Amino acid sequence: MGSNETRNLWLSIAAGVFATFLLYSYSQEKKAEYDKRFGSTKRIVVAKEDIAEMQTIYDTMVEVKEMPADFIQPDAISIPDEIIGNVAAVPIRKGQMVVKNNLLTPGPDTGIALQVAPSKRAVTIPIDEVRAVAKLVRPGDRVDIYAAVDNGKGVNQRREVFVMMSDVVVLATGVSVVNNIPRMFEIDSTGKNVTQIALTGDTKYTTITIEATPKEAQDLFYILSTAPGNLFFALRNPSDRAVPARLPSSTSDSVLGKPVMADMPVAPQIALPPRPAFTPPVQQQRPQTPRRNGFQTL
Repeated sequence: MGSNETRNLWLSIAAGVFATFLLYSYSQEKKAEYDKRFGSTKRIVVAKEDIAEMQTIYDTMVEVKEMPADFIQPDAISIPDEIIGNVAAVPIRKGQMVVKNNLLTPGPDTGIALQVAPSKRAVTIPIDEVRAVAKLVRPGDRVDIYAAVDNGKGVNQRREVFVMMSDVVVLATGVSVVNNIPRMFEIDSTGKNVTQIALTGDTKYTTITIEATPKEAQDLFYILSTAPGNLFFALRNPSDRAVPARLPSSTSDSVLGKPVMADMPVAPQIALPPRPAFTPPVQQQRPQTPRRNGFQTL
């Protein structure tokens, strides 16, 4: 490389450094100008997309931006983790700052309407430790629902247990709702102090809300109106999404291993020879003897 080329290279490097310095100086001057006009800036959380009312807020829906401090509302959120899992009380537009007054804590006030899939219905079923896997069911789990129904009348009445619904999603356990941070807030007797209760290990709930079709909801309501204690939950593995064919109902005979009448082999029918057609006998008429003296001789 010649001396001229080396000199040109160093001149290019010096020009690049000088241009970078000018750009940095200009940005600093503009920042000082904006700070003088609008004041200092602060980092706040804004909506990255439109958030609908009563929609759960996730980390992909918000971002952090710097704004002039004079334009920031006092209750604006500055840390995204503080609002993840909360519910929007009002619609929040894209680019709008997120404030505490526009948020609701997950709980009874937020509801689960947006969690229910279209054409499905939410149904709440009372449970206890025996019927709900020791209350180890959590929102978002999938379960099978078994029903015990009395069939027949009088001496012919018998109880049958069968799989009523398979691969059913659990929307809520008590007031703990799926897709929300499992927590609940309670106000003490003074009405001033708020206590946060974690619901991750909560076993105090007495109801489970599931998702069902309208026909399944109708059948569940029938059982709930007649025998609400006859519904049982079986917990599924999250990866097991197969829905097997409906099994035969379990009865006292099937549990004891006795043959079920419906399953007993039927003896083949014996083919009988056809009966001959019945032909009535023909009665022969007795010959009549001629009359004597006007009388018929018998």
